[in-house]
Amino acid sequence: MQKVMLKKAKTLEPLNPNKSTALFGGQSSGILNWNDIAYPHWYKMYKRLVGNYWQADEVNMSNDVKGFPQLTEEEQEAYLKIIGLLSTLDAPQTRTALLLSLYATDPAVQSIMAVIAQQEAVHNESYSYVLSSVVSLEDQKRAFELGRKDPVLLKRNESLMAQYNAFVEEPTIENILKTLVYTSLLEGMFFYSGFAFFYHLARDNKMVGTSTMISYINRDELEHGRFIAELFRAALAENPEYNNEDFTNWVYTHFQESAELEIEWSNYVLKDVEGLDLDEMAGYIKYRANKMLRMMGLSELYPEHTDNPMKWIRAYADNFDGTKTDFFEQKSRQYTKTSDLNGFDDL
Repeated sequence: MQKVMLKKAKTLEPLNPNKSTALFGGQSSGILNWNDIAYPHWYKMYKRLVGNYWQADEVNMSNDVKGFPQLTEEEQEAYLKIIGLLSTLDAPQTRTALLLSLYATDPAVQSIMAVIAQQEAVHNESYSYVLSSVVSLEDQKRAFELGRKDPVLLKRNESLMAQYNAFVEEPTIENILKTLVYTSLLEGMFFYSGFAFFYHLARDNKMVGTSTMISYINRDELEHGRFIAELFRAALAENPEYNNEDFTNWVYTHFQESAELEIEWSNYVLKDVEGLDLDEMAGYIKYRANKMLRMMGLSELYPEHTDNPMKWIRAYADNFDGTKTDFFEQKSRQYTKTSDLNGFDDL
């Protein structure tokens, strides 16, 4: 199949219709009327995203300042490494969301990706805020260096990095679809062993401020993953030449590779953390991979892992069933009122 390089969408082209003719490579005026968009239900997604507004420094870290020195040496090391991992993923995600929006010819997608990019920037800020609250500047820098130096983390991120950079160098429909696959993996699976670690600490009433911050991030990522999966399905439907066995096999191969690398990473970073079952964690990662595949319209890769083996996590992740949950009587983890726009499937 011949490669066709996409051009960045024109900012304003009044001769084109307001409703876009295609998500990528189509025509639109650049004028956004939310009442006249190609995929009307995406307005609800936009509303959910903007309803999740929060700021990192609104989370009280005073108890975590006292609690961090009381963690075991192994817990402290895992804490720093996982913050390093999360920052490695969220920082490039801001740029990738903006790059996708530049090539989107649907103004609704441009607006939604702008909100996602802003939220990813807040996530990355939150990791700096969390670390500045509990460790020295030297240890903060060490955590943020892990993405460049830790061999296990470098191996884990290699395929993601290659695909994101391929999209920069060759903005084709194929690379957009593949980048959406990796974005779906990032939003729906790559973060989750890290999230689980902080929720595990919170189960023992440790680092509850950090876990509250993570729950806000988790809530955002659930919405991001939902939209990215829908964008992938819609873009694939508009470009049916890629809806074939070869591309489907590519998706399954990279999901499996990513799940195996995530399990390897979790075994590496969590192996000395008391009370976390690594076999259960591996099952949870495969469960998350299955969930993202279903959202993308594909079959499960791990049929023996259709149920969440770590159901206790649902008490800590915001809005998993449309309710407010806070076991530590802190400020509510939910900034928006529950409505018909709220609510998630099980994590």
